[in-house]
Amino acid sequence: MSTATRQTAEVRREAVLEAAAAEFSRKGIHGASTDAIAKAAGISQPYLFRLFGTKKELFIASSKRCFGRVLGAFQEAAEGKTGSEAKKAMGQAYERLLADREMLLGQMQMYAACSDPEIRDATRAGFADLFRFVEQATGLSTAEIRDFFALGMLMNVAAAMDLPQICKDDDTWAQELRSS
Repeated sequence: MSTATRQTAEVRREAVLEAAAAEFSRKGIHGASTDAIAKAAGISQPYLFRLFGTKKELFIASSKRCFGRVLGAFQEAAEGKTGSEAKKAMGQAYERLLADREMLLGQMQMYAACSDPEIRDATRAGFADLFRFVEQATGLSTAEIRDFFALGMLMNVAAAMDLPQICKDDDTWAQELRSS
């Protein structure tokens, strides 16, 4: 007779966040279905709400997880580096993260949902953590850090349009944009 291994709440919570990231990235907070998230995570919808309380709390937790993933990539990339070398390594790490379309679209959904004050506050806090880390890790000027994040946002838009995949010889505007 085999016995099922019971998952801890933390393991289930992580499974829900994984499923939520996928659902929210495709449909945003308003279009996402908590029932679909619960099914994908292998739990009941009532248990999902026991873990997170509300759909908005789940969205915010998913957003924090996304920011944590970016921060972790920055920390790993910058380790042992400073200045422009750290900035370049973090930029390359971020470019690799953008290959994960779900993560990219999840970020876009976070920014799009900022009309809600609680989501806006969580998004601001996550972005502030990234900014402060880049500031601390590089020691660069505020203007250089601002340019780093501006380029990152441009990379988001380009990746959302699949610009790297669709650039053709006749798409000079796209090639010019990518070469900057």
